[in-house]
Amino acid sequence: MLHANRGGDELERLGADEPEQIGPYTLLGRLGSGGAGTDYVGRSASGLIVSVKLIRPDPAEDSGFRQRLRDEVAAARGLPDTFVARVVDADVEGPVPWVASTLIPGLSLRQAVGTQQHLPESTLRVLAEGLAGALAAVHEAGVAHGSLQPDNVVVAESGPYVVGLGVPRLLEPLLSEGATRASVGLAGYIAPEQVSGQAGTAAGDMFSLGATLVFAASGRDPLGPGSGFNVAALPPSLREVVAGCLYDESQARPTARQLLDYLGRQGVPPVPANAWLPLPLAQEVAAANRQWASPAAFTGGSTALVPGTGRGGISRRTLIIGLAGGAVAVGGVAAAVAGLSGGSPTSAPTAKGGSAPTSTSPGGSPKASGPATVSPSVSSSPSSSEPPRIELAAPEAVPAWSVVVEAKPTAVVASDKVIVLLSEKATTFLDSAGKSTYSPLPVGQFSSSYNSLATFADGVLYILGDTGSKSGYQLGAVDGGTGKSKWVVNGNDTEGDIRNDPSYVAVSGSVVYVCGIKSSGMDSLASGYIWAFDMSTGRNLWRTTGTDIANVLIPPSGRYLLAGAPTEVDGRNNQVQMIDAQNQGARGWKMPVPHALYQQGRPMTAFAGGLFIFGDEQILAVDPATGKEAWHLSGGPEQPDVRFGFPTPSLDGKTVYIPVGEDLVATNTADGSVKWIAHLPPLTNFKASLAFSGVSADLQCSSDTVFATDVKGTLWAIDAATGRARWTYSDPGQPAVGFLWTVGGDHVYISSNLTVTAIPAHKP
Repeated sequence: MLHANRGGDELERLGADEPEQIGPYTLLGRLGSGGAGTDYVGRSASGLIVSVKLIRPDPAEDSGFRQRLRDEVAAARGLPDTFVARVVDADVEGPVPWVASTLIPGLSLRQAVGTQQHLPESTLRVLAEGLAGALAAVHEAGVAHGSLQPDNVVVAESGPYVVGLGVPRLLEPLLSEGATRASVGLAGYIAPEQVSGQAGTAAGDMFSLGATLVFAASGRDPLGPGSGFNVAALPPSLREVVAGCLYDESQARPTARQLLDYLGRQGVPPVPANAWLPLPLAQEVAAANRQWASPAAFTGGSTALVPGTGRGGISRRTLIIGLAGGAVAVGGVAAAVAGLSGGSPTSAPTAKGGSAPTSTSPGGSPKASGPATVSPSVSSSPSSSEPPRIELAAPEAVPAWSVVVEAKPTAVVASDKVIVLLSEKATTFLDSAGKSTYSPLPVGQFSSSYNSLATFADGVLYILGDTGSKSGYQLGAVDGGTGKSKWVVNGNDTEGDIRNDPSYVAVSGSVVYVCGIKSSGMDSLASGYIWAFDMSTGRNLWRTTGTDIANVLIPPSGRYLLAGAPTEVDGRNNQVQMIDAQNQGARGWKMPVPHALYQQGRPMTAFAGGLFIFGDEQILAVDPATGKEAWHLSGGPEQPDVRFGFPTPSLDGKTVYIPVGEDLVATNTADGSVKWIAHLPPLTNFKASLAFSGVSADLQCSSDTVFATDVKGTLWAIDAATGRARWTYSDPGQPAVGFLWTVGGDHVYISSNLTVTAIPAHKP
């Protein structure tokens, strides 16, 4: 393939050791080298201009590769010209095999995105339909492309074209230990099963198609095999089906024909063929075509002709934050570099390769040059334009009171007036002074270790307890001011040998929700459920069940819930999707969340400032109704392997606290900018930064304090405004598995064995 470009790069002249003739084609110049060989521009005696790939010796000597080459060339010769750069000639038997294909004048998709900075919905739809149509033809011919990515898509006046057919994919150059960042980015377009060594398939092409479309919408390459994809950058009409292309399970992805059918059923008016590109990009493509029409373009002289291998892209505002000195880690010696990309691109230039050049700050930590950058070693002065980085240290807390209770609590919840200790023997109420009050609940024994099976809302305690009988669980509402029961209803949903395991009780508006897992103990993939009850009466309103709702977030208000679930059994590449509570739990938008592990227990996602916030390798903030991205926090270009912990919102929703190994990052909910970074002592991580099941809340907030436990069992109280620690608390006699704690009003309440302790938020 060959693309004309406004950049002024020249077609490389042939070297002294390169052939001047390949088969019937005179070589006019070299385009560059790919994984399987070298690309040239060739011209036949009749004047036909083609792209010629000369296969390099090592794959040509492999009998398996040679046979795949025969099969793919034979199939590619018969493909239609519609959106496909067809193979027109080849020699697959000679000592140096070569393949010649149609030459499409235009820009590569990578160049087009770099020129336009973002593609409108109409262009993205034509791109999706054109590429899906090309792949449908390829797959129906019995072969797979195996190498679809932005450099193998040509943006032409008449539409998008798939190029690079007829040559089997070689993964080794992209997956070797010495791979460059650029090659790792290209490897991110390869389906997971291909990364593990399997041959390219039609399903693998669909994964590559999804990744390519996300690039076209966002301007960002995936950072490596299995990396995250910013599906929220796509328009709603494409988001769900493209997200389906990116599933880890190959059988779960749509076929090319199914994608075309899906788009055809949406009833969107077709885009005129001559108007599919925005005007500035259409002018660039037209200029490229004029270059091709010039005889000088094929004289080997000075022409603006380049292959589609440039590393250009959208220039974006990037905030680099050095966490703990620049090492890549969570769960060990801490560190990260987080990059913030806003929804609107700017014209800030970046270095070649898409990242800003680095220098070294006086403290020895990486510092990015260019606009909107900060150093990890900065003062905490309010006048600083960079977020302060705080080394956490504080005196030991002095408890306000401690009491001994009769039974070891299995869970503890609190309001600003009442502490509730739940155990297998009794349900005990304490007032804010630690004195026993009220009578035991009629809900029954509480044997679960899930704090989240009880919650306060507007002074009422909603609790799900085990009756210890065949009737199973009961959901009760108890007045927090009097201790009297308001109502009790059946909270069990047993059918035959299906076990009902609740994991979360929450209140949103006037509805109480119970979420959990249904399984028989024999099924490898459990089914999650959501059960909605009227807050005033306990009447069941609706319920929904499915394997796609293993972990559910109930925001305190609004109609939309967020469900996280695995896309494969025991997989680490999960998805989130919107659940419409006002439509009986109907499913809405969905998107994959690579590396995240959503399972039973407390929700591992957050709601703040009207946004859903979630992620693992990056934190996404999206609109609950549409899934459209508002902002995201991700690893910087030098440290792409950062893993974020569970995001936790402040009570007012204006701040989201995100643990990253030894660091706690306070982020403005409105735009994702960073307020401060608090850093634990060396070799100590925040517990909420680890991929646990979310059974307990290891990071909670009062009105002006953030409470967080570390992996050594120490509880930290951190001033929400400054990021400085007020006090720490640890108990040498606590159980080896840690202690239970919760926040009520302006106190934190700790249960350790039979001792319950209260500590004020503000007093060390």
